[in-house]
Amino acid sequence: MHEDRAMSTIGILGAGNIGQAVARALAKKGIRATIANSRGPESLKELVKDIGPSIMAGTREEAAAKDVVFVAINWSKLPSALAGLPNFNGRIVIDANNPIEAPLFKPAELHGRASSEVFADLVPGARIVKAFNHLQPHLLAGDPSAEGGRRVLFYSGDDPQAKAEVGGLIERLGFFGIDLGTLAVGGRLVQFPGGPLPAINLVRFE
Repeated sequence: MHEDRAMSTIGILGAGNIGQAVARALAKKGIRATIANSRGPESLKELVKDIGPSIMAGTREEAAAKDVVFVAINWSKLPSALAGLPNFNGRIVIDANNPIEAPLFKPAELHGRASSEVFADLVPGARIVKAFNHLQPHLLAGDPSAEGGRRVLFYSGDDPQAKAEVGGLIERLGFFGIDLGTLAVGGRLVQFPGGPLPAINLVRFE
């Protein structure tokens, strides 16, 4: 039980396909998390009941106050969704976003920067790890044991300690984590559109 007491608290901002998939992956392992959307906790009551007892609905502020905060929100809505939140003060923010969205799937204008570098401006004080954005939601929410191996999740970031913590969480969820290096390098590899790795379902055999 000691491990759970030492575990970081987890928040999820965004209850779309990726946010829900992350919540389901956590719930399968009984890991507690608070999920929030723009419409408030009341609108998520049925969803959290369906996902499992370790997932709670909360306000945007409650989810954003956790030690590790997943952000999975439509690209154009990110500025308003993150506006007015307190400084993250060194807490870990997992950038699970892609700079493209339905229905037009028109790439956002990033002016030559990696999407995570643009995202960093919206979460002052955060230690950002890019992860959980390259797999389709059903694979993220599904069984990480695949074809006799473990499904691969990539992650990248500029803070080694933050990356180590996210890598540990990926392992706990049953996936095989691969560190792609810094945000400028690794973030571009998994960025959709543009990178070579999005939507590629890789399995690591021990």
